[in-house]
Amino acid sequence: MKAMAVTTDIRWRVLGGGPKVVLLHGGMQTSANFTKLAQALAPEFTVYVPDRRGRGLSGPAAPGHGLRAEIDDLAALLAETGARNVFGLSSGAVIALRAAMELPIDRLALYEPPLKHGDHDPVAWLPRFERELSRGRRAAAFVTVVKGTGDFRYAPRAALIPMAGLALRAGEGRRIGDLIPTMRLDAAVVEDAAGPLSTYAGVTAETLLLGGERSPAYLKGVLNGLEPVLPRVRRVTLTGVGHVAADNSGRPGLVAAELRKFFG
Repeated sequence: MKAMAVTTDIRWRVLGGGPKVVLLHGGMQTSANFTKLAQALAPEFTVYVPDRRGRGLSGPAAPGHGLRAEIDDLAALLAETGARNVFGLSSGAVIALRAAMELPIDRLALYEPPLKHGDHDPVAWLPRFERELSRGRRAAAFVTVVKGTGDFRYAPRAALIPMAGLALRAGEGRRIGDLIPTMRLDAAVVEDAAGPLSTYAGVTAETLLLGGERSPAYLKGVLNGLEPVLPRVRRVTLTGVGHVAADNSGRPGLVAAELRKFFG
């Protein structure tokens, strides 16, 4: 990432050259988590990767921060950069989808937005998470999040907590540890977006729905629900990956290949 731009309290990194694309990260992430994805896109696109409030280089989130503030921040970024193409992962995808109902977004790529759909509550983990944080049990809170939101749902808690405790004390783990409390902000986004998926029938942007073959069933269910609702949509399932394929730790090259075709 070669440069950083600033508007109000939101900062983002920029690299590459060509058509403009914004990458919105998800929970327990910063712009740095999309370094490999951005580098894969940079030969063909100008890539803007913001730090959402309370994370990375951006300013703090105000009390009551939620979906409205996230959409306003994205609006400021789009206005300053002129970008009209947006990719979002997880809670970033929720923000991008809701923003597309009111902002000038031409092409919208969504990787598994954790919207409320059917009987599943995507933030059911939140009360336990809050209890653990209030008691200073940061490793336990981290495990609650990863079991409740992504690809570790079947891993035993008793094994994960000591592993998480060790990991959070060293190197990159300390940065992740600082991000754990920000999951409250992601939960607020998901809760603010609650409502029928038919709400999104008015989205006019051309839309790409992305998902992982190994992702939780409820995330696949959300995509199943959105696909017949969105008027200009196509869907791709990526083989052999789960919810965080776009992250540096996943398979960002697979995601980049689909985004190049879609945004090109």
